Amino acid sequence: MTETQAREEICRTGRSLFERGYVHATAGNISVRLNDGFLITPTDACLGFLDPARLAKLDTQGQQTSGDRASKTIALHTRIYTAARKFDPHTACVIHTHSTHCVALTLTESGDELLPALTPYFVMKVGHVPVIAYHRPGAPEAAEQVAQAIERMGAAGTPIRAVMLTRLGPNVWHDTPAAAMAVLEELEETARLHMLAGPTRPAPLNADQIDELRTTFGARW
Repeated sequence: MTETQAREEICRTGRSLFERGYVHATAGNISVRLNDGFLITPTDACLGFLDPARLAKLDTQGQQTSGDRASKTIALHTRIYTAARKFDPHTACVIHTHSTHCVALTLTESGDELLPALTPYFVMKVGHVPVIAYHRPGAPEAAEQVAQAIERMGAAGTPIRAVMLTRLGPNVWHDTPAAAMAVLEELEETARLHMLAGPTRPAPLNADQIDELRTTFGARW
């Protein structure tokens, strides 16, 4: 993907997420890793009204070279790229949102992971989603804990594509903005199903069912 294509894809993805209610106001950000650095949405930008020419560009050292002021989450995004690419070298896009149902689960429930293996497509397309303890937006401690979670899960043979920041929202990643958006959509919709099920939570898929998904589709669970 060229830089021009990446700029257009970031804006298209942001607009799609905004128009369908996956992001709101000026919450959320999208970045793409380039051969010579990074593109990321500007600080306090509405993802529904991005201008390709005004996206922030940073060099490989994280120093901004053009565009509007970069989102403060670039430090977290670069840590994700470094950690995730050890297990999937094609990782090239990170999306962060404040998706309603994902955030709501961190307000009402506790646990090391956001969701159990509720549906086959959640297992196949998302996988495990470690929950990261609350830190203020942009806190370096959060970035460190996210990197540690990626390393830990990858070393255990279950590389991840998402983490959940308590009270803030998910970070998801993949090789393109479209693919990362699909992970985010599946994650948020599974969180919504979990909440719609009410206080009697449905049983997760059992070990044999998960193993079948792993064998047939390469599910990373």
